[in-house]
Amino acid sequence: MPTPPKKLRKQYTNTDHPLVILRFEDGHEIQVAKGGGKSFDAYSGETIKVLAVYDRTSGERELVESKRADEFADA
Repeated sequence: MPTPPKKLRKQYTNTDHPLVILRFEDGHEIQVAKGGGKSFDAYSGETIKVLAVYDRTSGERELVESKRADEFADA
C-alpha cells in the first residue's frame, strides 16, 4: 500500500497583481490581495495554479503560473 503524501505548511505573498487566487487540485481556492500574504496547507507534489484577477466584476482569471506545493516558501 503506498504511503500518503506529506502534508506541508507553505505561504504565498502577492506583490504584483491586484488579486491572486490560489487554486488547489481539490478545487478549493484562496484569495490573496496585492501586498498581502497567506499561509496554507498542501500536500507534497500537489499542483497549485496561481491565477490573477484584474477586474473583479468580469469573472475572468489569467493563469500566472502552475507550481508544485514543494516550490512555495515554507511558512
